[in-house]
Amino acid sequence: MSRLKRLKSFFDDTIAAISTSLGQAGIGIVRLSGKDALAIADKVFLSKEKTKPSQCKTYTIHYGWIADKDKEVIDEAILTIMRAPKSYTREDVVEINCHSGIVPLRKIFELVLKCGARPAEPGEFTRRAFINGRIDLVQAEAVLDIIQAKTEASLKLGLKQLQGRLSQKIEGLRSQLLDILAHLEAAIDFPDEDIEIKERKRLQQSLESISGEIKKILDCAFQGKVLREGIAVVICGKPNVGKSSLLNALLKEDRAIVTHIPGTTKDTIEEFANIRGLPLKLIDTAGIDKPRDLIDKEAVKRSRLSITMADLVLFVLDGSREISKEDRGIYRDIKDKRLICLINKIDLKARLNSAKLRRLSGARKVLGISALKGTGIKQLEQEIANTIWQGHIGPTEDIFISNLRHIDLLRHCRESIQKTRQAFKEHLSAEFISQELKGALESLDKITGRVVFEDLLEKIFSEFCIGK
Repeated sequence: MSRLKRLKSFFDDTIAAISTSLGQAGIGIVRLSGKDALAIADKVFLSKEKTKPSQCKTYTIHYGWIADKDKEVIDEAILTIMRAPKSYTREDVVEINCHSGIVPLRKIFELVLKCGARPAEPGEFTRRAFINGRIDLVQAEAVLDIIQAKTEASLKLGLKQLQGRLSQKIEGLRSQLLDILAHLEAAIDFPDEDIEIKERKRLQQSLESISGEIKKILDCAFQGKVLREGIAVVICGKPNVGKSSLLNALLKEDRAIVTHIPGTTKDTIEEFANIRGLPLKLIDTAGIDKPRDLIDKEAVKRSRLSITMADLVLFVLDGSREISKEDRGIYRDIKDKRLICLINKIDLKARLNSAKLRRLSGARKVLGISALKGTGIKQLEQEIANTIWQGHIGPTEDIFISNLRHIDLLRHCRESIQKTRQAFKEHLSAEFISQELKGALESLDKITGRVVFEDLLEKIFSEFCIGK
């Protein structure tokens, strides 16, 4: 029995979950999936049409009431029926659309559990969709990416994965490797008919082409990671240079308290922003200065830790003051980071010598802004995007990867292909070459889920919310 067949045997029951957030809203949904979904619906749903859900056609919607065994009505509801195999899970699926409130949703959920369902685990609906073959593992992971998308660009990335763009590419590479493996296996089965020199050369060229295609995908991994996970951008500088004003300007809202009193910010403030399609985690830090007390000491410590973890640092200086010893000290600590230098408060009389700053920062980009007035903020946003994509392709490719698991497995696949090519060059036996090639195929199969391990599924689907 295959791993997938063994996994299917574990899903022989019916699950239920509240698939919408608990709280006051127009609609709430309780979802059921499994062999008894329709039978449970028969027990809880009173149709205005006087028909039972189990008698209704697939893809139909019915109006009525949810009631307990004593016919006491719990809520007015719309029932949606999706019969197997044309449903999200490829099982019978019933969705109860009711009024969204903590009490009605919980009472309906408890009722369907009493009637034979069990509570769904995190991601179990999507897990069943994968186990039942409606989607592969790449597409299952894309569902989570769509839910967690922070910008339109990251949403598009998730949708492409869900539509199977990456899966199709992986399957195409797999097909090419299988063709090469078939030639090798034939040589093993018929040892008297060794692979001809011309054929060896063709197979080597095919391997080189496949390796090149994988490299192109891996070269796009940075942009995929950026769109999926976002970029940590730390705003740093000494006290009272306008860091919090800059955070507010980039967020376009008054998130941080701004005063003329130095040291107002005592802890890091983190907020997500969509800048030029990039999901940025903006981190406003406490001013880095000589600490006056234990609170200041801890604040500076946290600021330095945030800088260490940053993908990009915005170094803010006060344009109405000369460069100070403190400014130079901060720059020494951050000079090895990806960095943009900002001369803030350009709406005030200029005292900072920009030529000195440029000599200090070398080839670093230096921009003049007024965070309070909004001057130069659009230019800064564009510069952030340029700095992030510097040396990379940018968000233009049709297929690229963002998942660290996929990246790692594609690297392993390419390494196995490189070893296979070397084995060909060294005229090693077909058996040896075949083993290396099988390693490359296994890496691709782990990406899409052809080769699957229970602990991997547990890890992936545990990140999902209950009800999806």
